[in-house]
Amino acid sequence: MPYFNTNTLDIYFALTETELEVQTLSFSISAGFPSPALDFVDLSIDLNKHLIKHPAATFYGRVKGESMKNVGIYDGDLLVIDKSIKPVHGKIAVCYINGEFTLKQIKLDGKEYWLMPANEKYSPIKIDEHTELNIWGVVTYSIKAF
Repeated sequence: MPYFNTNTLDIYFALTETELEVQTLSFSISAGFPSPALDFVDLSIDLNKHLIKHPAATFYGRVKGESMKNVGIYDGDLLVIDKSIKPVHGKIAVCYINGEFTLKQIKLDGKEYWLMPANEKYSPIKIDEHTELNIWGVVTYSIKAF
C-alpha cells in the first residue's frame, strides 16, 4: 500500500529491517565475449545495505509518466529516493511544486532555478518568488524491469 500516491508517483516506505540477500557472481560480467566462468555463483549481497545509505530518510517511488525518459527513467520504474541528500544542480529530485508532485532534474543557471524534464514533450519549469516549491527527496537509483 503506498505511503501516498499522485498522478506522477506512488511513494512507499523503505522497509530496511529485513535483509534481502541475493546471490551475485564472484567476478565481473563481460559485456563483450562470453566468459566460461558463468557457471560459478558463490557470493550474496544485501540490496538494502547496497541501495539504501540513510534508512530513516529513504523511500521508494513508482514512476507514472514519461517526462524523464531521456535520462533513462521510464513509466513503471521503481526509484530509491533519499530525503537527506542535498538537492543540488544536476540531481534528479521528487519535487512538490504548487500543490503537485513531479520528478525533474534540478538546474541552477546563475541566480535562476529550473526544474527540467528529460523529454521534449514537456516544458521546463522556472522557479520564481511566486512558486511554492519543496524538494521532497533526491533520486539515488532507478530500478527497471526488462
